[in-house]
Amino acid sequence: MRAIQITEFGGPEVLRVVDLPEPVAQPGQLLVDVAAAGVNYADTHAVEDSYLSKSTLPMVPGGEVVGRTAEGRRVVALTDGGGYAQRALAWEAMAHEVPEEITDGQALALVVQGLTAWHLLRTCARIAPGESVVVHAAAGGTGSLAVQLAKQFGVGRVIATASTKEKRELALELGADVAIEAAPDGAGLKEQLIEANDGNKVDAVLEMTGGPVFDASLAALAPFGRLVTYGMASREEPTAVTAAGLMGRSRAVVGFWLMHCVTRPGMYREPMAELFAMTADGRLKPQVGGVYPLTEAARAHTDLRARRTFGKLLLDPSR
Repeated sequence: MRAIQITEFGGPEVLRVVDLPEPVAQPGQLLVDVAAAGVNYADTHAVEDSYLSKSTLPMVPGGEVVGRTAEGRRVVALTDGGGYAQRALAWEAMAHEVPEEITDGQALALVVQGLTAWHLLRTCARIAPGESVVVHAAAGGTGSLAVQLAKQFGVGRVIATASTKEKRELALELGADVAIEAAPDGAGLKEQLIEANDGNKVDAVLEMTGGPVFDASLAALAPFGRLVTYGMASREEPTAVTAAGLMGRSRAVVGFWLMHCVTRPGMYREPMAELFAMTADGRLKPQVGGVYPLTEAARAHTDLRARRTFGKLLLDPSR
C-alpha cells in the first residue's frame, strides 16, 4: 500500500512516499480503508520529534482517519500513528460511527479540532455566559470551530486573531465580534486585546502559539481570567508565568492535551455526538481548507507551518 514514512527526524522534507505491507489488525483493532487522513499541527512536531509524546523511527505519521472497515462501517478514528496511508489501524474504542449527513472532511475536522475546541471552552476555560474569549489563530482548524462553539455556548464577546485580512473576514463570518491582526512577536498584543474588549481585560484566552504571544495574552487577562494553552506553534517557551504573577491577578493557566480525554468516561463519545448533531443541523460549520494528494504530504506540512492555510487540511490516499 502507499504510505508516507519518515526514517529521520526533520522538517517537511523528511516525508517520503513509500510502499509498505498492509497492516494487520490485532484483537480490538479495526483495519480502516482510508478515505481521507487529517493533517494536524501536532504532526509537524511528531515528524521533528518535538511533541509531547516521543516519536520512534521508522514512522508513518498521522493521528486520525476516516473511512470504512472490512464490514462496511463508516468510521472516523484516532490512531496511534499510521494515518498517512491507504490503510490504517485504529482501536475500536477510538473509532466513532459517522452519520451519513456528515462529510469525510467534516468528520475529520471534528474528531481532533472539534473535540479540542469543545474541551478548551467547556472543560478548561469553563466559560460562562456573557464572558469575553480570545481565540488565537481563529481561522485554523481548532480556532474556526472554537469561534462558533463560543457563540453557541453564550459567550458575550469573541475576539479573534488571524494573520491575514481573508482569515479575519472568515472569523467574523463564523461569529467573532471583532478580529484583529496579532504580530507574531506579540508586540502591542496586550493593548490590542484590551481595546478589542471595549477597554476591559479579557476573561479567557485560547492560546496555541507560545512564546511572546502567550506572555502578552496572559497580561491581558482580567482577575479570575483563564488562559488555556494547547500548542506551541512558535516553538518558543513563554517566560511570564510565575506564582506571584498568577496570585497577584488571580489568574489561571491551564494546559490541555486531547489524549487525556479519549479514555475518560464522558469526554470523547458524548462531546463527539454533540458536535455531530450541531453539524448536521447547521449550527456548526467545520471548515475544510484544503485536500492534498497523499504524495504531497510534505507540501501540506510546509503550507501549514507557513500559516498559509485555514480550517482543516486533508490528505487523499487515492492520489
